[in-house]
Amino acid sequence: MQKITPFLWFDSNAEEAVNFYSSVFRNSKIGSMVRYNDAGAAAAGRPKGSVMTASFQLDGYHFTAINGGPHFKINPSISFFVTYESEREIDELWKKLIEGGFVLMGLQKYEWSEKYGFVQDKFGLCWQVSLGKKEGVGQYIIPSLLFVGKNLGRGEDAVHFYTSVFRNSNIAGILHYKAGEPQPEGTLKHAQFSLNGNVFMIMESALEHLFNFNEAISFVVNCETQKEVDYYWEKLSEGGQESMCGWLKDKFGLSWQIVPNVLIKLLSDKDAKKSQKVMQSMLQMRKIVIDDLRKAFNN
Repeated sequence: MQKITPFLWFDSNAEEAVNFYSSVFRNSKIGSMVRYNDAGAAAAGRPKGSVMTASFQLDGYHFTAINGGPHFKINPSISFFVTYESEREIDELWKKLIEGGFVLMGLQKYEWSEKYGFVQDKFGLCWQVSLGKKEGVGQYIIPSLLFVGKNLGRGEDAVHFYTSVFRNSNIAGILHYKAGEPQPEGTLKHAQFSLNGNVFMIMESALEHLFNFNEAISFVVNCETQKEVDYYWEKLSEGGQESMCGWLKDKFGLSWQIVPNVLIKLLSDKDAKKSQKVMQSMLQMRKIVIDDLRKAFNN
């Protein structure tokens, strides 16, 4: 199982978005869909029976989408960097992603790529599409974090922080802006690192941006045991902010969900009464406690 999974927040069109992305990207498939039961529907204000979460894969990379309501909007602070080796595949992908979307940087040759473009699609999700080799980046689709505003100058600290928290992590490279380049000297031009085998990127921008990290895109840490849940909850919430239902913000404002794998299994159980009890129990928690979930399920 992928250790860290991007979690995408939609208002009411998560299923439509998942179907769209699965049709656009190669080697893709839709996984399980969890629908709102009575407790979940009442808590979220969603229709009973409608899709709550949907898991899906794009080029083997796992995502989860949720219909969570209008509270959070996806913005360019987190984008997904797509590297394909074929110019034809780049052109086809770009054509589909820009339909109904907004071009942030046109698809053309740049200093760092023979062909690159930056687009916000019709659902608000941002993609950086680049011609290149998978071997150079480690995976076809990579989350890219943009540090702006109060986070400017903290990108390198974030790289070292995240790689210290997650086991089996490493830093592939860190590149700074030099004097005379478009951004302030010493700020982070690009960093690539892996967390438990999951590749990430960080860049910084001193330009004025009217966005920053929010809950619209969070990262789920999939945990096997309560010990793991406790560890990641403690490490990632330090200097940040705890929330409900396993959510937290780290000291850089990035949102995480620390989730035991058993939770999805219990919520997906065929016995609606049992799964509803689990949902009600989870809704009362900050950090998720596996024993309490099992007690709710079995009582």
